[in-house]
Amino acid sequence: MLDIIIVGAGTAGLSAAIYGLRAGKSVLLFDGSSYGGQIVNTPDIENYPGIKHISGYDFATGLYQQAKDLGAELRIEKVLSIEDLGQTKKVRTTGGEYEARAVILATGARNRELGLPNEKALVGRGLSYCATCDGMFFRNRIVAVNGGGNTAVEDAFFLSNYVKKVYLIHRRDGFRAAEKDLERLRKRENVEFILNTTISALKENEGGLSALELKDKEGAERELPVDGLFVAIGQSPDNAAFSSLVELDEKGYIVAGEDCLTKTAGIFAAGDGRTKAVRQLATAAADGAVAALAAASYLDAEPR
Repeated sequence: MLDIIIVGAGTAGLSAAIYGLRAGKSVLLFDGSSYGGQIVNTPDIENYPGIKHISGYDFATGLYQQAKDLGAELRIEKVLSIEDLGQTKKVRTTGGEYEARAVILATGARNRELGLPNEKALVGRGLSYCATCDGMFFRNRIVAVNGGGNTAVEDAFFLSNYVKKVYLIHRRDGFRAAEKDLERLRKRENVEFILNTTISALKENEGGLSALELKDKEGAERELPVDGLFVAIGQSPDNAAFSSLVELDEKGYIVAGEDCLTKTAGIFAAGDGRTKAVRQLATAAADGAVAALAAASYLDAEPR
């Protein structure tokens, strides 16, 4: 009988494995593809405390190796369902059935993409999904933000502190963002709103992204030269398979606070897949530590 099964081997899941193992618990991780999560595709990380600069691949590999050296096992199997049996949980995967006394859901969330042909190839070469992660790379340059919600407006304001010019591109003429945030953004002289417009193509040169091809609601097209594009059109969590055990909000995120507790005893949530205000590498790692220690305390209090 396993102590802890962790669903997801991104930063939160691997951090949970490290803390769970250090607490003396047996740990098994599952992931449908590989270790590392989305951070693997990030060329440069410069906002993680204590590490001045590292690639996403090297960061994820170091985290995985640390967990593996402590005794963690990772199986590349997609988790299909979890059944609460009281003191144990039955986890069904594409590879079989497993039982553990506690489960940590570290499923993460995927950035919604524009769906353009060369989008993936331009990630890290002018295109980003995280302004607070990558904004400093574009100091004194020209960038665009695509989106109409709170994140897009907040990203544009954040970037306006560092860049020469910010274009905020939105497909509608109105925003879902808070009006007070919009008013604050409108006061920035280096911010320009481009409304009723979509991005129809990404132009590139040898250095990466060079321009955006835009199309307005009347069908008129134009090219907008930029050095960077920050896509802020939302994220998609993948938690539907666990909806009978945990509460999901209207966007599909697992309802759990900073203690990482869910409504079901013995099931915890960590990382970008849970309800939270800040989704960063550091907060994912912190969630993993909190969830693992909470799981260890739960196991120590439960009779075998």
